[in-house]
Amino acid sequence: MGKEIKLCLVYRDMWQSSGKYMPRVDQLERIAPVIVDMGCFARVETNGGGFEQINLLFGENPNTSVRRWTKAFNEAGIQTQMLERGLNALRLNPAPKDLRKLMFKVKKKQGTDISRSFDGLNNTQNMALSFEYAKAGGMIAQAALSITYSPIHTVDYYINLADELIALGAEEICLKDMAGVGRPASIGRMVKGIRERHPNILIQYHGHSTPGFSVASALEAARNGADIIDVGMEPLSWGTGHADLLTIHAMLQDDGFDVPPINMKAYMEARSLTQEFIDDFLGYYIDPKNRLTNSLLIGSGLPGGMMGSLMADLQKSLESLNKWLEKRGQAAMSTDDLLLKLFEEVEHVWPRLGYPPLVTPYSQYVKNVALMNSINLIKGKERWELIDDNTWGLILGNSGQLPGPLGEEIIELAKKEGKEFFTGNPQDLYPDELPVFEQKMKEKGWDKGEDDEELMQYAMHPNNYEEYKSGKAKAKFLEDLEARKAAKNPKVQVAVPGTPASLPAVQPQVMHVDVNGQAYKVTVSWGEPTAASTAAPQATAPEAPQAPTAPTNTQTRDILAPLEGKFFQTKDSSEKPLKVGDAIEKGTIVGYIESMKVINSVSAEFSGTVAEIVARHGEEIEEDDVIMRIR
Repeated sequence: MGKEIKLCLVYRDMWQSSGKYMPRVDQLERIAPVIVDMGCFARVETNGGGFEQINLLFGENPNTSVRRWTKAFNEAGIQTQMLERGLNALRLNPAPKDLRKLMFKVKKKQGTDISRSFDGLNNTQNMALSFEYAKAGGMIAQAALSITYSPIHTVDYYINLADELIALGAEEICLKDMAGVGRPASIGRMVKGIRERHPNILIQYHGHSTPGFSVASALEAARNGADIIDVGMEPLSWGTGHADLLTIHAMLQDDGFDVPPINMKAYMEARSLTQEFIDDFLGYYIDPKNRLTNSLLIGSGLPGGMMGSLMADLQKSLESLNKWLEKRGQAAMSTDDLLLKLFEEVEHVWPRLGYPPLVTPYSQYVKNVALMNSINLIKGKERWELIDDNTWGLILGNSGQLPGPLGEEIIELAKKEGKEFFTGNPQDLYPDELPVFEQKMKEKGWDKGEDDEELMQYAMHPNNYEEYKSGKAKAKFLEDLEARKAAKNPKVQVAVPGTPASLPAVQPQVMHVDVNGQAYKVTVSWGEPTAASTAAPQATAPEAPQAPTAPTNTQTRDILAPLEGKFFQTKDSSEKPLKVGDAIEKGTIVGYIESMKVINSVSAEFSGTVAEIVARHGEEIEEDDVIMRIR
């Protein structure tokens, strides 16, 4: 009998790599025992990554979801694993030490056995605390090597990286091939090198199938000493997801490996349930193109986990760009036109940003800069005209040392803007915060929850948590779902279970209307008028909305939105919003636009006095909309 190979079902990642949302907790509870009955999985990935935030976005408590979802696996003796982002914990921005430590304690209490920790820069300094805190909380500490393909990221680089992480306390190693661009032969050599140096360490291979290498890579990993292979299953395998269970199982079995049998009756039931969840509501958030293999991604190396959001971002940017082109009598672009330009620009941008592995959140940062560069080049502008705050943090070293050197143009741009580089321990930049959130919860009369899990969620995702607690998140999600259903079938009014009676079946839509040569943006709605739901601010909103004030003379200049997104006057509670009458200098930050999961500062290009504040805090804004007028 050949070597035993175990399988792990990455059920969370299957969804996150396909679209925006996960199944609801009632759906997860239905499928969990069926996955157990399949009988072939040693592990199931249940949570982590975006799971918590996704639950909050559609108005559910992620703590309840994790406890109820992991229960069947815990009882069956199937290990559960989560994904966490090192310095960033469960979010896209750095987390303080006290919050990171509490997270591991909470997750173990909720039924999660293994923490797969990765750092988007493969920075060992950022992962060391994850191993310490995971083991202190009673979890198995697994280190993930973020696999990418570049002149810097060689086979020896990854073997040596595994050495460092094991020395720091990692109990297992995962090759996290998040974009599926790891070449099979190289994956095999990595596993062999790690196995030779660490004969007793458990090695797990995780590969997305996007460009088509993952099946061969899984075989090479198994042949060279891997113990566990991550798989997806229909109807969410392949595409930006993962190689299919049935394919991997048959391949390994044919190569002489000992793999557990699959209960096909249970498999078909799990397959049917997953499709039911897609038909229920999740399919409205899955771009069909994410179900396709795409070899164009070999060059750009963008990961499967972000392709869902990428296509949504691309569509919004394309609509805005085509409006700009149309106004100037130029031909509109297709999605494929812009996608190809984006992929080409990623290849240009990536080395100049220091070759950060293209994994969350840095894949988003590289993609965002590349997309803005692509759009600016189409408009006849220069590269690097808009770099968001998050990407500047990456460039300046606030998340750790970059794998490669920065391009000279980036260094010169940083100097020109007076930015300072940081070379210390990134964790030192983010002081403990739990006492602050404990006090806030006390003032609001909120309970910290079992094992302080509610405190952990609030501190981890403060704005999302507040919207969840207020009910705004659920209402906004249902409104959005109704609109998507209505758009697919406009002749039929669709009722969503749990939708408040006051919500109309078809939601308001924004239209651009031309009347006698004058362009207007109007909102069209059906049914009885309803109050517009307000968006959650990135930080504490101004005490009262700024009422637009007419300028006292006609000598004003407009500050325009450089991109579309959600406008905020302030980024955090330490800032004071500008008000009419305030004097500003050139370079003054006048507000922020949240777009494509990152924050972009908007600075004044001239000095003067605020005459009118046009944009509203927390509301959507389009490119070239007026933010404020300066006298």
